[in-house]
Amino acid sequence: MPKHHAYPPIRVEPLERKATKLTALAMWPGMFLRWFYQNRSLRLTAEGLRFVLITLAVGIAALNTGNNLLYLLLAMMLALIVVSGVLSEKCLKGLSIQRRLPAHLFAGEPATVALRVTNEKRHFPSFSLRISDVVVGAAQFAATHLLYLPPKGSMVHSYRLLFPKRGQFWVEATKVSTRFPFGLFVKIATLPNQAEVVAYPAHRPLPQAILEALETIGHAREASRRGPGSGRYNLRDCRVCDDSRSVHWKTSARQSRLVVRETEAEDQRQVTLALASQAPVGMRALTLTASQDFERAITLTASLAAHFQRQGFAMRLVMGDAELHLGTGQDHFYRILRVLAFSRMTVNIGAPVPSAFLTLSSDTALGQLVILILPSEDVQLRAACQGVTRILVA
Repeated sequence: MPKHHAYPPIRVEPLERKATKLTALAMWPGMFLRWFYQNRSLRLTAEGLRFVLITLAVGIAALNTGNNLLYLLLAMMLALIVVSGVLSEKCLKGLSIQRRLPAHLFAGEPATVALRVTNEKRHFPSFSLRISDVVVGAAQFAATHLLYLPPKGSMVHSYRLLFPKRGQFWVEATKVSTRFPFGLFVKIATLPNQAEVVAYPAHRPLPQAILEALETIGHAREASRRGPGSGRYNLRDCRVCDDSRSVHWKTSARQSRLVVRETEAEDQRQVTLALASQAPVGMRALTLTASQDFERAITLTASLAAHFQRQGFAMRLVMGDAELHLGTGQDHFYRILRVLAFSRMTVNIGAPVPSAFLTLSSDTALGQLVILILPSEDVQLRAACQGVTRILVA
């Protein structure tokens, strides 16, 4: 009997599996290009468009005529396009950018942002860089230009940023573009560089009428006790530890001895700024006029806070049911501005007056300065806060 040879079984793959492999193999070049040029975009300049059209014309002429000189010219022009892409990519590679934002930003006021650009490449410099931040909601943002950045070099440039309104903004990324070397293309690299920015409400000088009203309510009263102040409390003999600026020279000359002046201490001046964030009774929905009135009230509150901060007051902020307790100094002032930056007007039909507003009259009775700021006329809130020092309608 002849021996039968055992052949290995033939492996038959399903057609679907073969189609999947072929599809993946066809998609691989595109995936590689997307990975290699991630966060990149390319745009033709006017000169580049003309150059490409001329290249196409030379290519068509070379095919029609078969002239070797035209083929040589076409090869040179195509090489220029390739070299332009390679060198521009080399310029954008290896760049790191650090952003430095101001500590405090205000709506409507330009701020200066500093950018430190570092070229981490060892041998190849970067040329003709245009750098700008992508800020969502910013009214305008300028770019900074670097003509030359040496290898392992670093430069600091700045630009001006303007926020049109208060609130929270996001700096999403930093865009770096270049036209190097021939200006045919603009290659743009988007570098992820996120940052949160809070724009405080704008504060402006108070109108003269409000300043006169604040002066007439006697918020600069002096107490009859010794301490730092402007009024005279007593005259006494000079001591070794006394400041020479406190010497009362007329009395000293008259009595032939050094006499110093003691001043009356001013009250620890306190002010409560109460901003109504609830729409008046009868308003069914927020309108454009109501929103504008509320923004004016926010600006007025921030302006009052800036005024009292310069005067050395201890300030408290009341908004709806929220309250920021008494405090002094720059840090407390910026906390107030941050709360105002995130505040929103609400419409609660039939909602009662917030409990924090019902106690404002008692604070006034204790000698504290209480100012109620209304975005628009509110009869209910005005009636509930009749005892406050002053009511201002924005």
